[in-house]
Amino acid sequence: MHRVGLVVNPIAGMGGRVGLKGTDGVLEEALSLGAEPQASHRAVLMLKRFVAACDGLPGAPEVRWIVSSGEMGMDAIEEAGIPPDECEVVHVARSDDGTTAEDTIRACQAIEEAGVEVLLFCGGDGTARDVLRAVDKRVPILGVPAGVKMHSGVFAVTPAGAAETLLDFLQGKLDVAEADVIDLDEELYREGEWDLRMFGTANTPFEPSLIQGGKVMVHMASEQGLLEDIAECIEEYIKEGPETLWILGPGGTLRFIGEWLGIDKTLLGVDAVAGGEQVGKDLNEEGLLELLERYDDARVVVSPIGAQGFFLGRGNLQLSPEVVRRVGVDGFEIVSTPAKLARTPMLRVDTGDAQVNQAFFDRGHMGVLIGYKTRKLIPLQTLEREGSRGLSGQ
Repeated sequence: MHRVGLVVNPIAGMGGRVGLKGTDGVLEEALSLGAEPQASHRAVLMLKRFVAACDGLPGAPEVRWIVSSGEMGMDAIEEAGIPPDECEVVHVARSDDGTTAEDTIRACQAIEEAGVEVLLFCGGDGTARDVLRAVDKRVPILGVPAGVKMHSGVFAVTPAGAAETLLDFLQGKLDVAEADVIDLDEELYREGEWDLRMFGTANTPFEPSLIQGGKVMVHMASEQGLLEDIAECIEEYIKEGPETLWILGPGGTLRFIGEWLGIDKTLLGVDAVAGGEQVGKDLNEEGLLELLERYDDARVVVSPIGAQGFFLGRGNLQLSPEVVRRVGVDGFEIVSTPAKLARTPMLRVDTGDAQVNQAFFDRGHMGVLIGYKTRKLIPLQTLEREGSRGLSGQ
């Protein structure tokens, strides 16, 4: 019987769609803006996928889940339909005032002390830091992505990827490797400053197609001319469609485009332009949906994260599944310099909605604007591994 730990950070990711770029220290504000929990849902997706993968599999591993109570683990176990006799609660979560980093640390310590082969956690980079503080390298850890930002190498690409990685690890197919635990200072992040720090290394089950690589930071200055070509092209598109709403995602490439357009572009926020004028700044999901009600046509400009390839679902949760549905898959303009794209062989999306993800995957490839009206076709990597198990969905 394999003993597998699971801890859920219930507040992880709540600040994303309401435009707060994280939840650390701003939970009350996120709740006041209508933020809803995301992490438990992601944990349920992982658990259901794992159960489905084991169903009918010869020699499937028998698992006893070692968890915290309530919203920090047991709620997800119950929602996934896992029988109570396959679980063991070793930590009692607080039922009021929300959870804190110390709650995550205590839960992880209790789970580790109960003797587990691997500890899965559901959250973002901040949660990864807390887990690292709790268990160091005494037990391998594996992240189920549920936060606003996930730069650390301990995260699976998706909940489905976490399930597949766990299964292979328990079957002895995967080795343990060291991975960086990285986080941003969220207070500086909200002010538009990028303070990325490595907090240590953790042991993690490693399968390169299912575990995301650490973010590659790309210096843009050497490709100034190409950035100008990309910005000039977007400017022409905006002028050609004065009635079209243009939504500009976060990141350095988009900030350069915003400066070229002469607008007050936020580095880490989502902004909007129509008819050459700025009509929205640092928008959350609600603000984007309100703008989309006013415009019959809309396009979204985003840039993939270097090496990881995500252009949706990492750092831009304001572009929610509902926003994507309103815009449509064909309404996305992906931009990147060639040097950055050279480190990004695959494009990925992780909106949290399987149907929206599939709408992108069905395209197979997407054109990335790499210069003035010059595009390169880049394949879209599905976030589920193809193989004999024949599984689908997240």
